[in-house]
Amino acid sequence: MKKDQWTTAALAFAGTLALVTGTAALAQGGPLTPVATFDHQATGVAVTQDGRRFVNFPRWTDDAPISVAEVLPNGTLRAYPDERWNGWRNARANELPVADYFVCVQSIVPDGHGNLWVLDPGAPGNEKILEGAPKLVRIDLKTNQVTKVIHVAADVALQGTYLNDIRFSPDGKTGYITDSGTRGAIIVIDLESGNAFRALDGHASTQIDKSVKVTIYGRPLVRPDGRQPAFAADGIAISNDGATLYYQALTGKTLYSIDTAKLRPEIGEAERAAAVKAVAQTHVADGLWMSKAGVLYITSPTDYSVTKLAGSGVQKVLTDKRLRWPDTFSEGPDGTMYLTASHIQDTNWFTPGAPPSIKTELFSFKPR
Repeated sequence: MKKDQWTTAALAFAGTLALVTGTAALAQGGPLTPVATFDHQATGVAVTQDGRRFVNFPRWTDDAPISVAEVLPNGTLRAYPDERWNGWRNARANELPVADYFVCVQSIVPDGHGNLWVLDPGAPGNEKILEGAPKLVRIDLKTNQVTKVIHVAADVALQGTYLNDIRFSPDGKTGYITDSGTRGAIIVIDLESGNAFRALDGHASTQIDKSVKVTIYGRPLVRPDGRQPAFAADGIAISNDGATLYYQALTGKTLYSIDTAKLRPEIGEAERAAAVKAVAQTHVADGLWMSKAGVLYITSPTDYSVTKLAGSGVQKVLTDKRLRWPDTFSEGPDGTMYLTASHIQDTNWFTPGAPPSIKTELFSFKPR
């Protein structure tokens, strides 16, 4: 999109939003429909009950000039909730208070109660956590104002933790967060008090499966030093009645579940571990989503696909070569599924010489 097509709101973002352009879809190919294209790496997507669409840009391989954006109907982006919250720059890390800015946003999820929650692991480059940076930020979707900030304490967001994704209990009082870092866990947080604790910390179900080798259409995906992607508990979903939590390590092949009643603080860890169930054998998976229709969708980055849970295994929903690392789902009010392609294999982590900034996309598809 040319600069003269940008909205006044986008131009107002100190001229920097021109670096994160969004392009409205003009074409449709098969079951996958392009919605927007971005000039930086997008991971999370959120679609609200009234159809508003949001995306986020983690500061993994470049210092993106925006962290959370609303995708406007014409495909352009607006800093959300405002420019100040999006004003962090890695180059100014010693000048800006980490508590008051989005540092490295990984996911954005609506809670069904009129709020958008922003999950900030506070670890630029997916590396060291900046002290005081891990947090949850609640934004009122009616007023577009931040109404609460919950800081995740250092004894919960341990050094090496990466707060990856979150799901909410139906009453909006509890959040469940995957820790995909070096010591996987499910972090349970009381959204009223802000108190949090680590559950299944180090349990086999939340850990990297060392037998899994990540490939892209059969070719090993490795960094220049030979390391493959190694991420613990990552994808997460919750049943529509809130009774069951599903999760899986990205570097894994087993989908697990646990009754949320076992994720209360008074439950002992041994009792909690005994309640974990292996649901299905799957594949390397990034994002999970439980649809309103009760279908559990799973991304399959190694073959550009989306699958769904079918008994003790999975069933292919769609495959499209444009899905370069299908990442995160959200669901529109009409049941349309939205999905980011974060192009992890195209970053300079795995493609030597790649520029820090890469183009990524937002797609949609109709359930079938």
